Amino acid sequence: MAFLQTQFFSKALDVAVTVNVILPEPAMGIGIQAKAGEERPPRVLYLLHGYSDDHSIWMRRTSIERYAAPHNLAVVMPAVNHSFYTNEAHGERYWDFVSEELPKVVQRFFRVSAAPEDTYVAGLSMGGYGAMKLALTHPERFAAAASFSGAVDIADMGHRTKDSVANMARIFGEDLEIAGTGHDLFHLLKIHAKAARKPRLYVSCGTDDFLYHMHGKFVSAAEQQGWDVTHREIPGRSHEWGLWDTEVLYFIEQFIAE
Repeated sequence: MAFLQTQFFSKALDVAVTVNVILPEPAMGIGIQAKAGEERPPRVLYLLHGYSDDHSIWMRRTSIERYAAPHNLAVVMPAVNHSFYTNEAHGERYWDFVSEELPKVVQRFFRVSAAPEDTYVAGLSMGGYGAMKLALTHPERFAAAASFSGAVDIADMGHRTKDSVANMARIFGEDLEIAGTGHDLFHLLKIHAKAARKPRLYVSCGTDDFLYHMHGKFVSAAEQQGWDVTHREIPGRSHEWGLWDTEVLYFIEQFIAE
């Protein structure tokens, strides 16, 4: 795989940004399998980081390059700081960046497929929320979406501790009226339940994760609204990279691989 650190000026954020991208190659070095003879443009996975990380973390903590190589799959890894993939009430327009500007930049810079059936999104923790927000807000754009240990009940997250309340108020506004808005995944599940095209959803979480209580609630709501959702609970696992490494591989093999 080719690895590119792509730096460009973001109009949405009014600042230069860095996005990591890996692209398929027709041949690999020793120990990495390539998909030989592939002529069509690569499919694209937008892979989102969690609250304490940035665009570099998936390359540093997992084998994502090796996992993508056999599947003619490009992987795009942006950074959004602590924004929860949202236009912050007192900050920057990260939702505009990740949902509108970034896909256009990717299409302009790289020879990758723009077809919805070739486009995927996944993330961990805060990035799991971001992945589901993208897929549920724009269901026509994605073939599948995945949340690994995701913060899928954002209204609940806003009231957990004094520190989280202050940060969530900076992002979502002082009143923290998240339920029933475009930030609320449960609301999005409902209002787009009859969409003509909907992505498959994959939701996973360790049973010892501090966000585990959100997992079953979200899965039940998705099922009730008629979404094609697959869920997996991993016994004894917590909020950890060993789990997310295996989960991103599982998602690629089960939802993207042909």
